[in-house]
Amino acid sequence: MLRTFISGASMLACLLVASAFGLAECKAQSQDFANFKRYAADNRVLEEQGPVKGRVVFMGNSITEGWVRADAAFFEKNGYVGRGISGQTSMQFLLRFREDVIKLRPEIVVINAGTNDVAENTGAYVEDYTFGNIVSMVELASVNGIQVILTSVLPAARFSWNASVADAPQKITALNKRIEEYASAEGIPYVNYYEALVADDGCSLKAAYTKDGVHPTLEGYRVMEPLIKNAIEQVRDK
Repeated sequence: MLRTFISGASMLACLLVASAFGLAECKAQSQDFANFKRYAADNRVLEEQGPVKGRVVFMGNSITEGWVRADAAFFEKNGYVGRGISGQTSMQFLLRFREDVIKLRPEIVVINAGTNDVAENTGAYVEDYTFGNIVSMVELASVNGIQVILTSVLPAARFSWNASVADAPQKITALNKRIEEYASAEGIPYVNYYEALVADDGCSLKAAYTKDGVHPTLEGYRVMEPLIKNAIEQVRDK
């Protein structure tokens, strides 16, 4: 019963953003909750290459997936590997973390999680669960010799596909505070996309950087790029 509910909720959220990220992918996720198939073929190619010095994997949702589509050159020229899947929450990231991160043997993983948790894509939002999933990914990376960079959830005043989430800004701010405090305590680099992208109202994504209030445009990604690249270079220089 619970499995049916979660699968249905995930499918509904996915369908509502399908115009931007593909109906076929949404259908795949309804049958494969973690969507292991999404990058299976690409992962095999990278696994066969073996460890590549400087490889960085970006684990995320449609914000990460859209980034690769909007500015593929940024990823290609820097040796970055995008592993974002539209509509996914942190529990789905955790399920596929071994396949999409650990097995690729990167030097660094960049984790951007939380947007779809707050949007309740796979059920009611519980901050402790989302935070716990992020911590679990950090721990998995650490025991496998992968360095971690944590990032903030991007600003969003509301979610068009779930208007019932009325307090998104407060939830995002609270989760970001918790992630930042954890990163500081554990000596993990933290990149604050939120601060760089938030509008003057203190909760929305700047209109100049988005068309739907949640996903950045190329202009928004161009603001994010030097922030994450600088963090990656600092980790490499240690």
